[in-house]
Amino acid sequence: MVLLGDYENNYILGVAKTEFIAFRVAPELKRELQRIANDEQRALSQVCEMFLYEGVESSKKDGPKCMQRLVAKQRARVKDS
Repeated sequence: MVLLGDYENNYILGVAKTEFIAFRVAPELKRELQRIANDEQRALSQVCEMFLYEGVESSKKDGPKCMQRLVAKQRARVKDS
């Protein structure tokens, strides 16, 4: 996984974690996230947080176009299933 700038040191390690999020995901998504975490020798929560952070940054940069791209990709995945 490629991290932008000094993100890993400043964001993951340098910020106190005081908030909690919980949501349900498909079992296959969790397996893929866990596989990535294992491959990167990181905690599942670290991997999820990095992906969420990058998604938020992309949304800030691209605005509504970011969400439109994501929705289109998800529709294509569902259609192919």
